[in-house]
Amino acid sequence: MQILRGLYSPDPLPIALTIGNFDGVHLGHQALLNQLKTAAQARGLKTAVVIFEPHPREFFTPQTAPTRLSSLREKLELFRRFGIDRIHVCRFDARFAQMTATDFIHALHQKLTAKFVLIGDDFRFGSGRIGDFALMEKIASQHDFEVQAVQSVIHDGVRISSTAVRAALAAGQMRRVHDYLGRAYSISGRVVHGDGVGRKLGYPTANIQLKHNRPPLSGIFVVEAHSTSMGVLQGVASLGVRPTLKHDAKPVLEVHLFEFKQDIYGKTLRVEFLQKRRDEQKFPDVATLTQQIALDVENAKKWFEQHD
Repeated sequence: MQILRGLYSPDPLPIALTIGNFDGVHLGHQALLNQLKTAAQARGLKTAVVIFEPHPREFFTPQTAPTRLSSLREKLELFRRFGIDRIHVCRFDARFAQMTATDFIHALHQKLTAKFVLIGDDFRFGSGRIGDFALMEKIASQHDFEVQAVQSVIHDGVRISSTAVRAALAAGQMRRVHDYLGRAYSISGRVVHGDGVGRKLGYPTANIQLKHNRPPLSGIFVVEAHSTSMGVLQGVASLGVRPTLKHDAKPVLEVHLFEFKQDIYGKTLRVEFLQKRRDEQKFPDVATLTQQIALDVENAKKWFEQHD
């Protein structure tokens, strides 16, 4: 998979492309990617995806922008799994935000040589978000390229969207999250040094580096940690601000892996959240916290026994 910066391509061959933020790469996004691949194969074209970094709402309203479901690295890995040929990562800054909808469409056609464009039925683009499917269809008819819209994916009466995934994660509804994503929700990151509190309490943890300070979920979870060198490891994770130990702290992701004693600092783990056990709590003292951790570990192990 080729990764390029901006609306530029060294390859003049025509392509089939789609556009969006693709936060979480949920089933709605996946339907779009599968339809793109089918259309590209029928026309003998390579596939390309145009994404924006940061998310436009992070640029315009950083304080109220939605929490990220996936980092850029996680998003690119999911595109790779889908067999997309090329990704264009457009830096969303003041200059890009001023691009008119018409200029954006012309850039897709002229700079990227798009011969087929597939977009979501609600996708808006260009300065002031005035661009829509109707405008793209009109310009496409004038410049000899195709444009199609893909319909939303509905599950149990709910339109699958990044917003719906965030709501399910915030509510701890991991089964529903799985239904919306087609997989367990996961966070990937390098194992970094923490403050060693877990080890002192008898429950050492792998501290996963978070790319953003506002993860879309929090609490205590049954998890599986995936590693390219060690396979799949079972454990229990805490994602939050650790109110018993800290005051006004940033969220951290700590994973206690069962019967595991290897040194894995610097390695990358993908942590899949399988079930939420409880919310974070502030306990009266460390001894009470330690008792609760022991119970969390016991309950997580029982969950795996029941879900073999």
